[in-house]
Amino acid sequence: MMLASLRLNKNADRRIKAGHLWIYSNEVDTKISPLRQYSAGQQVQVEASNGKTLGTAYLNPNTLICGRMISQDPEQVLDKSLLVHRINIALSMRERAFPTPHYRLVYGESDMLPGLVVDRFGDVLSVQLNTAGMQALETDILDALEKVLKPQAIVMRNDGGMRKLEGLEEETRVARGELPDEVFLEENGVKFHVPVLTGQKTGWFYDHRMNRARMQQFCKGKKVLDLFSYVGGWGVQAAAAGAESVMCVDASATALDEVEKNAQLNDVADKVSTMQGDAFEALKQLIQEGEKFDVIVLDPPAFIKRRKDIKNGEQAYKRINQLAMRLLEKDAILISASCSMHLAYDRLIDVVRSSARHVDRHAQILEQGHQGADHPVHPAIAETAYLKSLIVRVYRD
Repeated sequence: MMLASLRLNKNADRRIKAGHLWIYSNEVDTKISPLRQYSAGQQVQVEASNGKTLGTAYLNPNTLICGRMISQDPEQVLDKSLLVHRINIALSMRERAFPTPHYRLVYGESDMLPGLVVDRFGDVLSVQLNTAGMQALETDILDALEKVLKPQAIVMRNDGGMRKLEGLEEETRVARGELPDEVFLEENGVKFHVPVLTGQKTGWFYDHRMNRARMQQFCKGKKVLDLFSYVGGWGVQAAAAGAESVMCVDASATALDEVEKNAQLNDVADKVSTMQGDAFEALKQLIQEGEKFDVIVLDPPAFIKRRKDIKNGEQAYKRINQLAMRLLEKDAILISASCSMHLAYDRLIDVVRSSARHVDRHAQILEQGHQGADHPVHPAIAETAYLKSLIVRVYRD
């Protein structure tokens, strides 16, 4: 296949040579390579300013990140054959890391498949095509997944915010096969029902798997509060680990219905209660009612989605941590997490430190966690490392 060329500005090749996969629109020599000549999803050969070929990429000329590298081989295009190869490479690592077929199978750039996310729930796959380049390859992607895994069903969860930026329509549908009435997964020995068509993102958040496993050792015989609980990933695992009681708080009544289903699925329904409402308001209400907890899990959505949100986002993290600490017993555990890529780890630590001092408590960080092995970090792409989790002892002298 003869590919058109994309010429970069002088020195704009440095990140690419270091292993990064993104090309920004202001890095393109638009005199030689006017972006308007390319179509969304088109594959091209990428050239340095001196004309030396750097590899291949796919483009979207209408976005800030206008290109994503596919390969350093100037002859290699992204097609079904390469998709099968890279999906097999991703699969081999997941099969080594996890005992059951429940994990994020493809994590975009980290698996050299930028813009593609695939979560596996046994024989059901939930797929996100987040870029025009991947959207153009939808049929090849579905064919490759069928060849590698022969799933019972493949669901398209193309309803994320990135698609809007790429100029793509949102959709949720069963793309291949027949979706069973119920889909389940197993994580850390605990079973969950997965709302693959109606839940958030792909239906589940595998990224905190290892942090939830570490949480379990602190829960036996304890009173646990799970904020932003979604379908009970933290709370139901706490109950299964022997917690005396668990309260799950979420703004979504539908999510809390799933919490109750998952509690029943694991025979811990007698331990798990739910509370619907805004987490900040729920914390204030629980404080007024004089409630106290031995373990509190704070796993909020991203309060910082863009760099310009950092100041306000950090304030939100401080408020929620301060409120949570006021509900802890005198010697208790706070699990404070953030999925905001723009919140640095040291800033989350500072949030916990300042929050503890604000409520006149001491804090000891017992463990620092991050995303699991099915969300591998690409060492050249800082954006692939986004998840942070602190297990903190909060106490008074």
